[in-house]
Amino acid sequence: MTRYSIMNTKELLINEIDEAPEPLLIEVLDFVHFLKAKRVREKLDIAVMSESSLSKDWLKPEEEAAWQNL
Repeated sequence: MTRYSIMNTKELLINEIDEAPEPLLIEVLDFVHFLKAKRVREKLDIAVMSESSLSKDWLKPEEEAAWQNL
């Protein structure tokens, strides 16, 4: 068994963080914030792209009729 199969990713990160100097931790935190913001932007981009594609169906008279009683 390797070290990686024994520990999960979070445990490995925690071990690395415990051993890292403060300046490196600041960079790691900045990178984590960047990755989280990137994920939010990607989800928003997908939503915007799908909206323009789905709007063709939303504007059909049949769709309007189907939803008018809700």
